[in-house]
Amino acid sequence: MFSNPDFRVFDIHAHLPYKLLFSSHKTHELVTRYGKERSERMRLTWDFPAVEEQGEEAARPLIQRWVDELNKYNIAGLNFLTALDNDNLAEQISIYPDRFTGFAYHPIENEDAVTELRRAVDELGLRGYKLFGPLTQIPFDSPSLDPVWAFLAERRLPVLIHFGMLGHAGGIVHHPNINPLAIFNTARAYPDIPFIIPHFGAGYFQELLHLSWSCPNVYIDTSGSNQWVRWMPYELNLETLFRKTYELLGPERIIFGTDASGFPRGYPYRYLQDQIRVCRELRFPESDIELIFGNNARRLLKLPVGKAVGSTNV
Repeated sequence: MFSNPDFRVFDIHAHLPYKLLFSSHKTHELVTRYGKERSERMRLTWDFPAVEEQGEEAARPLIQRWVDELNKYNIAGLNFLTALDNDNLAEQISIYPDRFTGFAYHPIENEDAVTELRRAVDELGLRGYKLFGPLTQIPFDSPSLDPVWAFLAERRLPVLIHFGMLGHAGGIVHHPNINPLAIFNTARAYPDIPFIIPHFGAGYFQELLHLSWSCPNVYIDTSGSNQWVRWMPYELNLETLFRKTYELLGPERIIFGTDASGFPRGYPYRYLQDQIRVCRELRFPESDIELIFGNNARRLLKLPVGKAVGSTNV
């Protein structure tokens, strides 16, 4: 898959089990059924496995199953964005520190948000911060958040913020912080913070390109199936997403991810295959492909760039 035998993929975007609360209100049965129907349709379309049955494999430690997945597909490393809490994430990734990194994940509105972030970085060894725009209930440029942004800027730590559609069918499509431009004032005020926006903006591709044009500290993450393109009023596909992003930003600000999130699906290797195929069809230079599929993430996470870990070929 790569002409350089020493290069291996690093994936910026994965999840350990976590709680994502959309609302305090109980979801109506109609919405629940609708979401399940569309999720099942996607599962069949992408040939993902059904819900896992309990057994010997399911009982194995989760982080061991993940390292086995990385070995299976010869992936160098994986960055987890979420877990049950920061301690839980740090405990799990500490078992294989040469394969996994992690971000802090806790509400930025909390009074102790900067204290917890500092603890997560300095004591737990986490390397960034994960937020969901549509779940953040105050503006990102609220003065109460300045201590958090100041700490991140001082340490030059990356922040990955999910904007755009959130969840499966029946999820969030409207919120004051759903648009990537919601971070514009903050990104301009704190240029030392690398802001990573995943899924090519998840329905807000134009707004994300505008944000990236204005703010050189904004990076675009390629993760997921990017099925949101089907809900756009004009034709859009993975090739167009890569081509436009590459033309306008260059390779240094594009970061590969899969949104790997659990079992029995495991590591969604097909996402990697599809994205590599598109980049090769667009005739990206090999050095640029290595930036996108590992070395940009390594640089932001302060990991060795261009150094292989484990076996030698993908």
